[in-house]
Amino acid sequence: DGRVTNWILMKNKLEPEDVIKLKLVGKTSDEEASLIGLAGGLCFDFSKFDPQVFLVGTEEGKIHQCSRAYSGQYTYEGHLLSVYKVRFNTYHPRVFISASADWTAKIWDLKYKYPIMSFDLGIAVTDVAWAPYSSTVFAASTLDKTYVYDLQVDKYAKLAEIKPVKQPKLTNIAFNVQDPVLLIGDNHGGVTLTKLSPNLTRRGRYEKPDENKDKEKKDEKKPLDPKAKAKEDEKPVRTPEQIEFDKMEELMSMVGKFDKDDI
Repeated sequence: DGRVTNWILMKNKLEPEDVIKLKLVGKTSDEEASLIGLAGGLCFDFSKFDPQVFLVGTEEGKIHQCSRAYSGQYTYEGHLLSVYKVRFNTYHPRVFISASADWTAKIWDLKYKYPIMSFDLGIAVTDVAWAPYSSTVFAASTLDKTYVYDLQVDKYAKLAEIKPVKQPKLTNIAFNVQDPVLLIGDNHGGVTLTKLSPNLTRRGRYEKPDENKDKEKKDEKKPLDPKAKAKEDEKPVRTPEQIEFDKMEELMSMVGKFDKDDI
């Protein structure tokens, strides 16, 4: 009905409290908007870094950034049909991904009104999910297949494709937070478990194999200069979370203005 509601648990009942009403955005006039009503919300997700901020995907194809602290909303445009899912990135506070009935999954930066990357999957995209172990790995599910991408390895092509044997209509996906397993739900009530390749569960920076690397290691027999060693020791040690943040930040910097305008 176009309302985002917070339910407060009282002593013996639940009390609703409207957080925000989703306004229709576009070429609709004020008179038409009053007759049609509010935008229909289909999905939402809270930021992992700010519990006040959340995103709402709508039937009209718009995505609204809202907050529990104030009533305003900022609208992202790019989808042509209903938005079925929005997900904030696990490691980067500005990045999120969306799935839509317009056959696309799109990646967004909160700073920009339009998507920074788009993936055309040829059929309605029912769900998307970021991997819990990498900032650049995500899965996207259509009605018949699930695709896995790693943006650090390839920004355009999928690295894995999964199609359940019984060919049901796929509805939901989720990564296991501990094991390298992807769960795929379908309209028959079934759940398909798929073990992921080690290449898709690698943490940290991806580096292409270097044939000369082993040779260089063998040749390094000279001890390090004490001053150089001291400088090496002074370098701050990055946490796994910082490494994943830097990976996504570097990827976003590589997406030029041409790519954003072309989507």
